[in-house]
Amino acid sequence: MILPIHHVVRRQLNNLNQSPNCFLTLATRRGFIMLEFWYNYDMQKKKKSSKSKVKISAKVKENFERTRNEKGYLISFIGLSLFLILITVGVVTNFGTIRDFFLGIHYSPSEEMVQVRADLNLTSKGARIFNASQPELMDREEFNQKCREAENETAILGCYTDEKIYVYNIVDEELPGIRELATAHELLHAVYSRMSNEDRLKWVEILAKVYMENRETLGVEIDLYPDNEKQEELYVRAGTEIKDLPEELERHYAEIFANQDAVVDFYEGYIAVFRKIEGRLKKLLDEISALREKIDAEMVAYEAGVEDLNAKINEFNTCAKTMNCFTSTYAFNMQRAALVARQQELKAIYDGINALIDQCNVLVNEYNENVLHGQILNMTINSSANVEEVED
Repeated sequence: MILPIHHVVRRQLNNLNQSPNCFLTLATRRGFIMLEFWYNYDMQKKKKSSKSKVKISAKVKENFERTRNEKGYLISFIGLSLFLILITVGVVTNFGTIRDFFLGIHYSPSEEMVQVRADLNLTSKGARIFNASQPELMDREEFNQKCREAENETAILGCYTDEKIYVYNIVDEELPGIRELATAHELLHAVYSRMSNEDRLKWVEILAKVYMENRETLGVEIDLYPDNEKQEELYVRAGTEIKDLPEELERHYAEIFANQDAVVDFYEGYIAVFRKIEGRLKKLLDEISALREKIDAEMVAYEAGVEDLNAKINEFNTCAKTMNCFTSTYAFNMQRAALVARQQELKAIYDGINALIDQCNVLVNEYNENVLHGQILNMTINSSANVEEVED
C-alpha cells in the first residue's frame, strides 16, 4: 500500500523519535513545489534538559545532530521525488489538454469567428480544441490555397489541415448557419484527430448502427469516401447532421457542444434551402411530364382527326365536281355543314393543345429558373466555381 506523502513523512519522523514539534509541510501552488522543514524546540524543555544530571559530550551531540540532519534530508528527497512523480504522471496523462491550452493561448479570432464560436455554444473542452485549432474564415483565393485539391471540383465548405481549421467565408442570406455548420464539422475532425486508436474502435459498432438507420441521409456522401476515411467522416456527420443518436454517442458529443441538436439545426437550415429547390424541381418535372403526355395524346387524336377530315373534304370536293353526285342541294349543304362542324371541332382541339403547351412552357420556365437558382447557390458555396455574370 502506498501511503499519502504526509503519512509517509509522519511515520518516518516518528521512527526518528524526534520532537513532536518537528514537522514537514508540503504545499503546492500553481505547479510550484515548496518544501519546508521547521525544527522548533520548546525552550522550556531545553531548560529542563539543561538541569539533567546526565552529561552528554560535545562529540555525541555533534554526531546526533549530523545523523538527524541526514535523515531529514532523506525525508525531503523522498517527498520531493514522490511529488515530482505525481506531477510527471499528471503531465503525461493530460499532455493533450496542456498542449491545446498553449496552442490556443494566443489565438485571436475575427469578430465574425467570435460570433460563430458563440453560436456553436461550446463546452470548455470544445472551446479549448476550437481555440487550439485556430479557425479562420477565408475568401475564395486564400481558401483554395489552403483546402482545394486541383482535381476536386466539388463544393468544400471547410477543411482541417496542419491542425488548423479553415472555413470558406460564405455570406448569403439564403444560407443561414452555413459557416457555423462548416466550423462545427471541422471541429469534430479536430476532436477525432485527438482520439487514440482505442477510442476510435469504441465507436465503430455504434456509428455503423447510426449509418444503417440514416442511410438515406448519410449514405450518398459517406459512400464517396475511401474505406479508411469513412468512419471519421461518419463520426463528424453524425455529430452535425443527425438528431436522436444513441445515448452514449449523445453524451460524447455533449462534451463538445452544449446543445448538439442546435448544431444540427444549422445543417437543417442550410440544407433546407437546397431541399426546397429539389422538391420544387421534382414537382415541376412531374407536372411537366404529365402535361407532355396529355399534349402528345391530344396531338395524336388531333392529327388523326385532321387526316380523316382532309380525306372527307377531298371526297366532298370530288363529288361536287361530278355531275349528279349529290342527289340534291339539300344533300350538298348537309355534307358541307358536317365537314365545317368537324373542322371547328378540330380547331377547338388544336386551341386546347396550344393552351396545354403554353401551360407546359410556364412550368418549364419555372423549372429552369429553379435550376438556375440552384446552380447559383452551388456556385456560392463552391470555391472552385467560375463566377460569371448570369444573363437573362
